[in-house]
Amino acid sequence: MTYPEATAYLYGRLPVFQDQGARAYKPGLHTTRQLCKYLGDPQTSFRSIHVGGTNGKGSSSHMLAAVLQRAGYKVGLYTSPHLKSFTERIRVNGQPVEEAYVADFVTQHRTYIEAIQPSFFEATVGMAFHYFAQQGVDVAVVEVGMGGRLDSTNIITPELALITNISYDHTQYLGDTLPKIAFEKAGIIKPKVPIVVSESTLEEVNEVFRRVASEQDSPLYFASHYLRVENAHLHEGSLQLDVVPQREPFSRYPVLTLDLAGTYQQKNILGVLCALEVLRERGFGVPREAIYAGLAGVVATTGLKGRWQKLAEVPLTYCDTAHNHAGLSEVLSQVLSLPARQWRFILGFVADKDISSVLPLFPTDATYYFCEPSNQRALKASELRLRALEHGLRGEVFPEVNEALKMAFAEASPEDVLYVGGSTFVVADLTSL
Repeated sequence: MTYPEATAYLYGRLPVFQDQGARAYKPGLHTTRQLCKYLGDPQTSFRSIHVGGTNGKGSSSHMLAAVLQRAGYKVGLYTSPHLKSFTERIRVNGQPVEEAYVADFVTQHRTYIEAIQPSFFEATVGMAFHYFAQQGVDVAVVEVGMGGRLDSTNIITPELALITNISYDHTQYLGDTLPKIAFEKAGIIKPKVPIVVSESTLEEVNEVFRRVASEQDSPLYFASHYLRVENAHLHEGSLQLDVVPQREPFSRYPVLTLDLAGTYQQKNILGVLCALEVLRERGFGVPREAIYAGLAGVVATTGLKGRWQKLAEVPLTYCDTAHNHAGLSEVLSQVLSLPARQWRFILGFVADKDISSVLPLFPTDATYYFCEPSNQRALKASELRLRALEHGLRGEVFPEVNEALKMAFAEASPEDVLYVGGSTFVVADLTSL
């Protein structure tokens, strides 16, 4: 079986959430455990760090992987979804899994896969853990797919778990209140394993983490209680800031540079640094120079794309994968802080997203180009235009993002600011990414 045949098989024969949504959602750990047992329980052969949360878990996972790699570890990184190639989901020291390995894995294990009928995500998790074991990684950073408690990745017992934040997303699966969502996210807390929460927000959410951590006898760290950001500003395309300890024995990190320049990274960095401090207490060798070098070169080290990524200088054009109310609120604050003659938004969403809560975030005096992502869950651009008009947002309809962006460029002046987003899958469709 060739790589194109293997990926066609994975997409065609197994339920894929990014395309099918609820029809592909298969909560529970039984099938993943079954597959990994058949593979020799590869997840027990390496140390791991588990990263969950609503927003920021992808960025945080890549930051941790970059620092650990700079510290000299051989690092596996599992994230989802991918933007351009399936191989992006599974990396070792920043390099995507070889296409030949994907082809060989599916060929060799196809009979068993068909016997137990895993979802696309379950099969991919098993593949990732098998690859990490085969490659002899020292540690793997594993991003939760959705939720936590019933997510396929939750068969690992990590050295540490990091939960970035809690906000509304996937409420049809995770619950319609923040404490319910927090309970699902807290499901990655394991007995006696430290848990770091990047943001301390509502007390009713914090109490969920305290209760679950207490039940599991797990040390709990709210990063924002231990560290704070000062003097944050953009400098030559990077985010520069000072991180100051609020409690002993946490360290001070003056003039820290992040190549991930989204201002929302100020929240993620607290969880990442707190996690690194705890890992050092648990015996990980992570020198300060590795922290500084890793955070300054996340994109080059791990290949992360789509986080406040500049697509063009003139007119100034950015894209970002933010796709829910909390994420888009942060990103739009940064977009609208940029001086512009006119803001132009190229937007698309998936149909099962609650866009009624995010459309009011966008300014009514901007120009809009409505498009749709190239997957089965896409919200039709014509429907998006009608829904947007209810909130005073006016624009034209385009079948896909690149055509919409081309028209936006044609109509823009050099002093305009363009933004592409609304859905991870819209960003993934960009040919210029």
